[in-house]
Parts: sequence; C-alpha cells; structure tokens
Amino acid sequence: MKLLASTGRVVAALLLFALFSTQAYAQATRTWVSGVGDDANPCSRTAPCKTFAGAISKTAASGVISVLDPGGFGAVTITKSITIETDGQLAGVLSAGTNGVIVNAGVNDNVVLRGLSIDGAGTGLNGIRYIAGKSLTVERCVINGVTQKGIDFSPTGASTLTVVESDIHGAANAVNGGAISVTPAVGGSANAIVEKSRLTRNLFGVKAAAPSKVTVRDTMIGNNDLFGVQATGNGAVMFVDNSVLTNNPGAAVGAVSSGQITLSRTAIFGNGTGLTAIGGQIFTFGDNRNAGNTTPGAPTAAPTATQ
Repeated sequence: MKLLASTGRVVAALLLFALFSTQAYAQATRTWVSGVGDDANPCSRTAPCKTFAGAISKTAASGVISVLDPGGFGAVTITKSITIETDGQLAGVLSAGTNGVIVNAGVNDNVVLRGLSIDGAGTGLNGIRYIAGKSLTVERCVINGVTQKGIDFSPTGASTLTVVESDIHGAANAVNGGAISVTPAVGGSANAIVEKSRLTRNLFGVKAAAPSKVTVRDTMIGNNDLFGVQATGNGAVMFVDNSVLTNNPGAAVGAVSSGQITLSRTAIFGNGTGLTAIGGQIFTFGDNRNAGNTTPGAPTAAPTATQ
C-alpha cells in the first residue's frame, strides 16, 4: 500500500510538473518564426516556428513575435495584444483567397504590425481586417494585390488606428476595393492617423464614415480609380495636412452627407475634380494648391484664419 501511495504521489507530481511546463511553454513573451522553422517547435530563437499562426498560440498576451530570416509566414487571426515585427527581413503574408490579418481582440488589447509584406496575389480579400480591440498600429508595411480593402477598419467598439510609413496599392476592385476604409460598425467609433504613407492604384485612398475622426498627414494619394479622400455621414471628420492628391479620376476631396474635411498645405493636382461637397463641408486654411484638375471645385466656406 505504501508503494502504491508513493507511486501515486510521484505520478501526480509529474502530471503537475507537465501542466506547469505546458503553461510556461505556451506563455513565452517573445517568440520567433523562420522560413525554415516548424510549428511543432517551441518558437524560441534556436527552434523557431514556421508561421505566425503557429507562433501566436505560443506567445503570451502583450508578447512579441519576431522574424529571424526571410520567408512567407501565412495569414493569421489575432485575438489578444500582440506585436508582430521584423527588422529588415522579408516577412511575407501570402493571403490568396483569404484575409491576410484579422484582428478580433479584447477591448483593452493593442496590436502592432511592423514591417510585414501582405500579398493577396490577386485573389486575397482584405489585407488587414479589423473587427475589435483597443488599437491597431501598422508601421512600415506593404499591402498589395487584394480584392477588397488594404485596411478594413470596422471596429465594433471605440478603437484607434495608426498607419505610418506604409504602402498600399492594387486594391482596385470596382465594388469592394480601397486602400484604407475607416467605417465603424454599429456601436463602434474610430480615431485614425495616416502618416508618411503612399496609397496608389486603389479604388480610393482614405474613406472616413461616421462616427470617426481621421487625420492624413505627409501622404501621397494618387492614381486611384475613384477618389482620393472622402468623409461621409454626420460625425465623419477628416483633416488632411501637407499631402499630395493627384491623378484620381473622380474627386480628390469629397465631403458627403454631412461629412467634414479640413485641408492645410495640400497639393491637389490632375484629378477629375479637385474639391466636391455633396451635402458635406470642406474647410481650408487657405494655404493649399488646387490646380490642373478638370473641375477645380471650391471649399464650402471662407478660409479659416491661422492662429
């Protein structure tokens, strides 16, 4: 009986150790992926995983997934605070037929995507589809070849979006395309910043739907099939500063259905229409360049005085 009891205690201890080991194994604060990795690995630097999806299941909330060497790391769904980053290595997300990255996280969760190359290969859906969370930061990313939005930011709650030094091109589907769409779902709201980015050859550049506040700064928006920037709906407010809107066959700047756009230090050249307001308002500080458009258009109010 004593032997049985002792054996039982040993087995119980081993099971408890295995449980804690598994939990620790699953809660690494930093994990790694490699083009020659394996998702059966623990995702450590010396034994990296193969895909972002494999690594995220072994990374603790608020942890970091880093890229060791060039590779394609697959589409991923994010449900917690996480940073996925690369420092100079090619970090490909080939997303043919699906969304590249889906963010459906908790109300306090922050997600950072840094240095990713998301390629829909002509059949992918959205490059990034955002459903829920506290914030999304997209830094130094390239999104190309999707049939819907480059970034579809449609939060169900209050969320923020920051896009910095990123290129989005080729999201030109005539029905669902567009570079950056900030369109909160019912019950949601959004604050967004787009800075030092290039949005070209899409259906449109940046769209803000109510309720949202969007700032576009130091950004090139050109050669899109429909419009450059648009604010639509009562509660959609956009500020465009020190940017270039060029070669958009529709309107470079459009304020629709009580949407509001304010312009400062922005060049508007070679578009079908420079400024157009259809039930919305366009304000300016009087320091823009509106020239070379088929129809120049005009602000809906006298220039706002600078302070």
